[in-house]
Amino acid sequence: NQMGILSDDGTLLKPLQLASFHSTSKGVVGECGLRGGFVDLLGFSNEIKEQVYKLASIKLCSNVPGQIAVGLMVNPPREGDVSYPKYAEETTGIHASLFRRAKRLETVLNSLPGINCKPIEGALYAFPQITLPDRYTQKAEEEGVSPDTKYAIEVLESTGVVVVPGNGFGQRNGSYHFRTTFLPPEDIFDQVLERFSAFHSKFMEEWL
Repeated sequence: NQMGILSDDGTLLKPLQLASFHSTSKGVVGECGLRGGFVDLLGFSNEIKEQVYKLASIKLCSNVPGQIAVGLMVNPPREGDVSYPKYAEETTGIHASLFRRAKRLETVLNSLPGINCKPIEGALYAFPQITLPDRYTQKAEEEGVSPDTKYAIEVLESTGVVVVPGNGFGQRNGSYHFRTTFLPPEDIFDQVLERFSAFHSKFMEEWL
């Protein structure tokens, strides 16, 4: 319980409201084609829960494969089940691979000039800060585009790698970031990082 607001039985220790979301496209399951998920409401009154349930009920529900996937996600194999050894092996392997890719991404980003990436400790993304050269930011402003958006477009056009400009995430004025991920498969991840690194190094040489 890293948040420090839940007891061992799952009840709230503080007078807070907590909505926890999860879906089959996230985490170990990672089945993006199987649409399904759930929300766990803690600290909400029954009246509020009824309204949330009503809103959910008037929308299209997940199809049968999606519902099955959610059931498997919330009730995974338990120790003693025939499938548990395979489940444990695959789960451990996925976690280990994600950890290696996260550390690799963090290391490569911090080795590049003008990029500062904090330790990647959650989700599947990194949100490094990038110091863009003054000449580049001035050119972007003359073109009427945010400098980090211009940078992200050039990364995509030059490398095929998608990064998301930080201006859509409430960054401080005058600072620039981009969001990237470590989800590419491990066997091609170094190729992705090499393409990005080559672009960024050339970019900095050109604009500094």
